[in-house]
Amino acid sequence: MSRVVVLGGGESGVGSAVLAKVKGFDVFLSDMGNLSEKYISVLNEWNIPFEQGGHTESLILNADEVIKSPGIPSTAAMVQKIEEKGIRVISEIEFAGRYDSAKKVCITGSNGKTTTTSLIYHLLQQAGLNVGLGGNIGKSYAYQVATEKFDIYVLELSSFQLDNVYDFKADIAIITNITPDHLDRYDYNMENYVKSKFRITRNMSDDDCFIFCSDDEITINHLNKIVVKAKQLPFTQKKEVTQGAFVKEEKIVIRYDEDETDIYLKELALGGKHNIYNSMAAALAAKAMEIDDSAIREGLATFQAVEHRLENVLSIKDVLYINDSKATNVDAAWYALECQTRPVVWIVGGTDKGNDYSSLVPLAQEKVKAIICMGIDNRKIHNAFEGVVAKMYDVTSAKDAVQKAHEIASAGDVVLLSPCCASFDLFKNYEDRGRQFKDAVRNL
Repeated sequence: MSRVVVLGGGESGVGSAVLAKVKGFDVFLSDMGNLSEKYISVLNEWNIPFEQGGHTESLILNADEVIKSPGIPSTAAMVQKIEEKGIRVISEIEFAGRYDSAKKVCITGSNGKTTTTSLIYHLLQQAGLNVGLGGNIGKSYAYQVATEKFDIYVLELSSFQLDNVYDFKADIAIITNITPDHLDRYDYNMENYVKSKFRITRNMSDDDCFIFCSDDEITINHLNKIVVKAKQLPFTQKKEVTQGAFVKEEKIVIRYDEDETDIYLKELALGGKHNIYNSMAAALAAKAMEIDDSAIREGLATFQAVEHRLENVLSIKDVLYINDSKATNVDAAWYALECQTRPVVWIVGGTDKGNDYSSLVPLAQEKVKAIICMGIDNRKIHNAFEGVVAKMYDVTSAKDAVQKAHEIASAGDVVLLSPCCASFDLFKNYEDRGRQFKDAVRNL
């Protein structure tokens, strides 16, 4: 019996362990930290041995294969020892893909991937297809392969999840855009990060579809250097294309094979320039999945916004509070600021990932009346915006940030949580940060 060791006991790791168990492997899970009660009970239910609070080398280095959770960098001491021994390290996505014959629509990108993934899932579900949602969103893909039976999966894939895929293949792959993000994990080398994103196109054949933003310079530069066998479907707001999607006369035009479909921008459920891109990508994927035009139009019109992504929380005394906690990089915050039409009290900060804030300066100058820095170390934000924005404050909790915003915001303002940074200095993750923000707003 082959031995599979899973490193990391979060959603991804526990799902992988369950699938390994179902497939008859001798499986063991090890986590440096402490596991949550929820995951301990799943492991016990499936009778999977595990350890927490440290790694026992003798129980790990006898593996035939190791499944590494995406949050663990390849530079971690244990991962280095595993690789030195010549043991193969793969991702949950690679492992689950071996046992899954469903069609796979896979989405990556620096921004917009959660919204695009959720949109595609909504479109396929509304069309009555038997579809699962997973990857970097919702339930672990491996856990679903172990316990469910879907005909199609819509998978949001982060660069970390793609780093250890080798034979996995998408039927439809989407790159929403590529902007500097997570460079701390890629030796501060943008090229490494770009290559990681493009792993989503590995193993694709000419029967498959690759959907991408042709307005995104970084994507296009890399695409020009490599061979992608799949049918290429660009989406753009700048020009007309013969195959793909573009904007013309207040409409999205979708061209796929011999077919042409129009969707009025005013009918889209999601506002903002960035969401036109997300809607075009989703519509192209739906077209490639042979969803009919009326179902695509209806799906794009009825979609509900994703939690923590430009989510309107409450309006109190004509001050609108917006939760954009999922904006963990500069580009995401740029979109959030760009679509605001009212004066902004901007809550920003957290764990800096090698951010360059210079692209935000013109927007901050034009739209932001005050900045509330919510983080342990806010020096970079102060350096970037002092002298640009008149008032800057420092806080170390969501509650204090909301309280300070409430004090300084006037009727007609927007209080925007769009942190630009990772959340791990003060919160468990971006969801925790968003929920604490919403709780604080509701308690005003």
